[in-house]
Amino acid sequence: MQTTAVAWLVWRLSHNPVLLGLVGFSSRIPTFLLSPFAGVLVDRVNKHRLVIFSQLLAMFQALIFAGLMYAHCLAIWHIIALSLLLGFINALDVPARQSFLIKMIERREDLTNAIALNSSMVNGARLIGPAIAGLVIAGTGEAFCFLLNGLSYIAVIIGLLMMRVQPDVRAAHSADVLKTLQDGFRYSWNSPVIRFLLLLLGLVSVTGACYSQLLPIFAQQVLHGDARTQGFLISSAAIGALAGALYMAGRRNVHGLEKIIAWAPVVLGMGVIFLGLSPWLWLSLLIMPIIGIGSMVQMAATNTILQTVVDDDKRGRVMSFYTMAFMGMVPIGSLLAGFLSKLIGAPKTTILSGVCCILGSLVFVRHLPRLQKIMYRIYGKKGIARMRVDAAIVAPHS
Repeated sequence: MQTTAVAWLVWRLSHNPVLLGLVGFSSRIPTFLLSPFAGVLVDRVNKHRLVIFSQLLAMFQALIFAGLMYAHCLAIWHIIALSLLLGFINALDVPARQSFLIKMIERREDLTNAIALNSSMVNGARLIGPAIAGLVIAGTGEAFCFLLNGLSYIAVIIGLLMMRVQPDVRAAHSADVLKTLQDGFRYSWNSPVIRFLLLLLGLVSVTGACYSQLLPIFAQQVLHGDARTQGFLISSAAIGALAGALYMAGRRNVHGLEKIIAWAPVVLGMGVIFLGLSPWLWLSLLIMPIIGIGSMVQMAATNTILQTVVDDDKRGRVMSFYTMAFMGMVPIGSLLAGFLSKLIGAPKTTILSGVCCILGSLVFVRHLPRLQKIMYRIYGKKGIARMRVDAAIVAPHS
């Protein structure tokens, strides 16, 4: 709800696609810059406490947003500053939660289901949240969305405090943070599997994910709607993402996930291209689930393989690079999309983004046979080559 409200609020106050891209850039660029350092911290401290701390910060950020709006003193610079604050929080929170996920699983073979179920919860929220946000914005304004988001963290924090988890496996405490970070980067880069997965995810985040920042423009200028239209578009994408998450939850093991990663950007790219070509709301609503499926299955499959192949003492750093590729690259795409939309329009910008996703997928496919041999060799060493996935769990609130 808050994400939808922020995008609509910026567009309502400015009608400037560059500012729309700048706000998206502000909310994500700290994730790009700081996630690797957060990964070092995650490998050194108690992940459970770190997640609780980050959720407290996120609650305060939402309540500050609501307070400024109810006081009628919110300006564009406040939105940019609070978006930057949220970016700092996410830079710490996301790698901490991704690394904490493994602590909630008793059997490693349940990892695929756990990640997929977490994704289905997140996208279930994305399914109803934007639609409700559209109705709330039309009825009472954006401030109530911020207030509800802030209050929702109370239940999240209580749930986290009730958890009992096993002690962490931590990296050796070195006084040199940069050396620890360098070791994590070298480990990730020297692994062809991790390297290619992160590079493809980063490319898709820069190009394919920028459509979401342009949805207010599509809703008003292309489809001639309002905030409710934007909410319906996001919810439509979430339907596809939820379907993709349920598909992933139903998989028996990690075998074949690399093929899903190969074709998912093609599905996403085709969906984004058709969105740029669509002049009708009903057609756009049919296209958005395709985008949601492509985005979700690539993210969840990449997460699953990374969590499976990574060594436990380097998990925080590797998942910080995953966060950097998945979320941290989005601000660059948002900023580029804002400027391109100013020059060539939002529809042409999304078409170009879709083409880039497809090209990235073709490059990945070229290297896939070599990556498959490496992956299955690692699976065999970890004793999960023939494991079935029978159980599932729920991951923390996102």
